[in-house]
Amino acid sequence: MPTQLSSPVRRLLLLAATLWFGGCTAAPPENLPTPIEGYNHTSAAINRFTVNGAGGSNFGPHLGGGSQTCCVSLPTKWRPGLKVVIEWEKDPDPYAYAKWPERLYSDAWSKRAAEHETHYTRHRAVVELEPFGEFGSLDVHFFPCNVVKVATSNTIYGQPGYPHNEPLNMEEPKTCQNS
Repeated sequence: MPTQLSSPVRRLLLLAATLWFGGCTAAPPENLPTPIEGYNHTSAAINRFTVNGAGGSNFGPHLGGGSQTCCVSLPTKWRPGLKVVIEWEKDPDPYAYAKWPERLYSDAWSKRAAEHETHYTRHRAVVELEPFGEFGSLDVHFFPCNVVKVATSNTIYGQPGYPHNEPLNMEEPKTCQNS
């Protein structure tokens, strides 16, 4: 014959079960995985880039959009002083191989390609995020003179209200003030 639990024991078990199951309710996340998209406003190729160590794709001169990579972790709510670290490698002469006389992928061509890679430059910028509400991706814009800007807007490049609608085919200065 089953034993009946006393009323105080039953209440205690009910309270414990309520607290235990209530603790399983997930709190909203503080950070969300956010896709990364790049825009290149320069004549150099961006061989690769990262945002806070998370991968970004490679893309040629004066290109951008259409290729998102996953993901950088961003807070769900903006706060003052929120920054990201952008690191990138660029090829200042991305079409040089078209002028090389060596047969494609020959030993001589590979040697020239290895020498060409010594001219790649690596850069790093710490960029403050502008205030954001809802966002879809983190857009990284590479401008002449190694200037980098980011957008966390939920609008897309080229649309009204997008913060960095500068043309992709920007004219580059002969000298840069920040060089």
